[in-house]
Amino acid sequence: MTLVMNNAALFMLVGGLLLAMGLTTPFIRRLPITSAMIYLAVGILVGPMVLGLFHFNPLKESALLEVLTEVAVLISLFAAGVKMPVPVTFVRWRAPVLLAFLAMAVSVAVVAVFAHYLLGLPLGAAILLGAIIAPTDPVLATDVQIRHPHDRDRLRFILTCEAGMNDGTAFPFVMLGLGLLGLHELGEFGLHWVLVDVLWATTAAIAIGVAAGSGVAYLVVRLRRNQRDAGLLDDFLGLGLIGVVYGLSVLSSAWGFLAVFFAAVALRQTELGLAGGAPDLPQQLQTEMPGAIDDVAPTHHVSEASLVFKEHLERLSELVLILLIGGTLFLDSWSWRAIGFALFLFTIARPLSVVASLLGTRIPWRIIGMTGWFGVRGIGSLYYLMYAIQHGLPEDLAVELIHLTLVVVTISIVVHGISVKPMMSRFWRRRVGV
Repeated sequence: MTLVMNNAALFMLVGGLLLAMGLTTPFIRRLPITSAMIYLAVGILVGPMVLGLFHFNPLKESALLEVLTEVAVLISLFAAGVKMPVPVTFVRWRAPVLLAFLAMAVSVAVVAVFAHYLLGLPLGAAILLGAIIAPTDPVLATDVQIRHPHDRDRLRFILTCEAGMNDGTAFPFVMLGLGLLGLHELGEFGLHWVLVDVLWATTAAIAIGVAAGSGVAYLVVRLRRNQRDAGLLDDFLGLGLIGVVYGLSVLSSAWGFLAVFFAAVALRQTELGLAGGAPDLPQQLQTEMPGAIDDVAPTHHVSEASLVFKEHLERLSELVLILLIGGTLFLDSWSWRAIGFALFLFTIARPLSVVASLLGTRIPWRIIGMTGWFGVRGIGSLYYLMYAIQHGLPEDLAVELIHLTLVVVTISIVVHGISVKPMMSRFWRRRVGV
């Protein structure tokens, strides 16, 4: 990390941004921009593209950035999981499951073909690039995510559930790309990859998550029958569940991101099942939803009680990581091949993969179109990139993938950030017939 600003100046920058956002949030909500766009603009301003006061080198600091992005994604996946509607049904989950698995595979394949034949990347690097940028982001897509556990909007549910799962389903393709580059064992005819990286790691992750989430819910109900105000303890339980599930998954060679998401889903589903389905909202969310729980006696649930705290951590990690992205970009990063690749991803690869996976469903075309556009890329892509670098990615390929990924994430923050509020407003107006 090359710094012109000292530690005191960095603390002042982050603290000043937090103060500014806290004081101006009502005003910013009325503007056609997102908070991520503001963080990015500040990062670019102080970074090497403008003032040159701050430069973060992702190649040299890949280990640090891997940990930071890993933690951010885990917290965001847990927050997304506890907001999933109850109960889980095949009809409701069919579309996001198809997007997380089928659309993921189609997207990786389409991007790999583009990167191999038009960008000239080796096949392994092309597949790796496809896996890095294929997952949609649960951290930056706040405006198109489920907003609370009782949000029944179909579009937001599909996008949130897809983002919760595809941060895990991308991992097999990451390992396939690394394997083709000689950095991971694929086995004869790819048998090890199919049996371990695809079948075992995926099913084990779901099993670990469901078992741990359900188990914690049962323990909480049994041990806290008369304990209604647990506050900080619920925050500890949520963070503890993330840590235990993720650690067990890593030890078991399972995909930890997928396990944490399903642990949160199972925690929420089991708690409400044991409580007879009675809804429960934290006080902050109750004030935002007047009348949402009329005539229903509140029941204490760990999943919802700790949700606000997790979302605060999510917003803090978003600020820090987007600042780092802005402090990483050089003017040289903006090559025509990188910009062209980003445009191909957002206008061809993403819509094509969504249509291919949802074509046989009864999802309305308006929702399919919105889903095809709002495939926000962000923190998850940075994590997979740092993961690949830490596993021995050659420096020349690492630099190439860094530039391509950062440009994709930056353009996604801008174009999706600008379009989200007007497009969602229009979507809702057409839905209610205004």
